[in-house]
Amino acid sequence: MNIIIDAMGGDNAPLEIVKGALSAHARFGCDITLTGDETAIRAAAAQCGAAQLPAGVAIHPTTETVDMCDDPSTVFRRKKDTSMGAALTLLRDGAGDAAVSAGSTGALLTGATLITKRIHGIRRAAMAPVIPTTTGAAVLIDCGANAECTPEYLLQFAYLGNFYAQRVLNVARPRVGLLNIGAEDSKGTDLQKQTLALLREADSRGDLHFIGNIEAKDAIKGGCDVIVTDGFSGNVMLKTIEGVGSFAGSALKTMFKKNLLTKLAALLVMPGLNEFKARLDPNKVGGTAFIGISRPVIKAHGGSNAEAIENAVGQAIQVAQSGITEAIAEHIDKMQLPTA
Repeated sequence: MNIIIDAMGGDNAPLEIVKGALSAHARFGCDITLTGDETAIRAAAAQCGAAQLPAGVAIHPTTETVDMCDDPSTVFRRKKDTSMGAALTLLRDGAGDAAVSAGSTGALLTGATLITKRIHGIRRAAMAPVIPTTTGAAVLIDCGANAECTPEYLLQFAYLGNFYAQRVLNVARPRVGLLNIGAEDSKGTDLQKQTLALLREADSRGDLHFIGNIEAKDAIKGGCDVIVTDGFSGNVMLKTIEGVGSFAGSALKTMFKKNLLTKLAALLVMPGLNEFKARLDPNKVGGTAFIGISRPVIKAHGGSNAEAIENAVGQAIQVAQSGITEAIAEHIDKMQLPTA
């Protein structure tokens, strides 16, 4: 297994990216190809104590970088030799099994679509983070790649999320829910109502285990395994979860610092609090998979540290080994609406 990593993408590149890549190589035993400025990559490796790169870690040199201010729609036409573009091209050409980047989300999605390509028949690739719930975890799809959607897009997201839950999270029969402002069939806009009808048809055929509309509060309680929504609503939900988690942690910290008694109580509950904090820590998760692309692409968050990159590589290996791409391609006929 060879994982291609954009060494120049992200706020902490290249040092934290290279450090995480070296840790992933040691932990998972996979080969690593780092794309980017060779001099900068070797200097970062030397800072990590690797004056000579270990066997199985290689560099694909490039001369340009995708900056956060670059227009995602034009950057790969204007810049022909970026570390991100090279990673996606190598992946397309079969030089690796998955790609990881902490660079611009918009540019990575555009590049994955234009260079690596979508699975034939998939209208839009989607971002599918795994979010914590009361009972475990759920796939949130989409969380920001597609702000405006059609019922067909959401139908496809349901299938994509279903396969991800099955193949990567090992959920035998994922419960698929449509995010809405109420559980009743009459709730929502035309988008939700039309999508609801399509998903009920898929359930009646036995293609999906669709449980109907679900409110955000019930989804967080573990009411389903796949949360289907447009990218705008999904991103709002994801950022709200992150914000509430940060607020809760800060509030608890203030509460436990009040006096000696509360400080003693903090010592007793600290293991549980640390476990809770870890479930919300993006560095522990690693990244978000772009589902619907013909090869595995993992988006690590922009502020990724070495731990996040290491975990993103582990996630990339898991997705590459899951067979999800093949499963989607085999069932693509069920995900498309008949043309007029």
